[in-house]
Amino acid sequence: MSVMIFREATRAELPAIIALLADDVLGKARDFTEVDEAYERAFAAIDADPRNLLIVADDAGEIVGCFQLTYIPGLGRHGAERSLIEAVRVRSDRRGQGIGERMMRWAIDQAQARGCALVQLTTDKTRQDAHRFYQRLGFVASHEGMKLSLS
Repeated sequence: MSVMIFREATRAELPAIIALLADDVLGKARDFTEVDEAYERAFAAIDADPRNLLIVADDAGEIVGCFQLTYIPGLGRHGAERSLIEAVRVRSDRRGQGIGERMMRWAIDQAQARGCALVQLTTDKTRQDAHRFYQRLGFVASHEGMKLSLS
C-alpha cells in the first residue's frame, strides 16, 4: 500500500480536482475541465469556511482522489453536529485500489474525532456500484433524498 495522505486542498490543486469531477459518467455532463471564475469563487468560499473542507488524496505529490467534507450544526438529535460527505472521486486509472475506502474511513474518523453524531452522504440512484461500496462501509439507505435543480 502506498504512503497516501489526506489533507486540505490548495488553490494550485484546483485544476486536478476539477479534472477528477469531470472524469466521471455524470460529471461529464455537468462539470467543465478548465478552471473558470465559478470554480474559483466556489473554492474561495469553501476555503474560507471553517465548516467546509475540500480534501485531496495525495499519493507522493500526485492528486488521486478528492471529496468535500462539511460539518452541519443542527437542533435535531439533541443539538448534534453531522458530517456530510460530497463529491467523492477517485482518478479513473486508480480506481479499484482501495483509495475510495481509505478516503471514506479517514472522513469517518474525522467526524468521530469531532464528535459528530452521524455521517451522511447522497449518491445518485444510477450509481449502483457506489451504493454497494457505501453499504459495505456500513452506510444504510435510511432516507429518500430529494433535490430541486435551480439552474
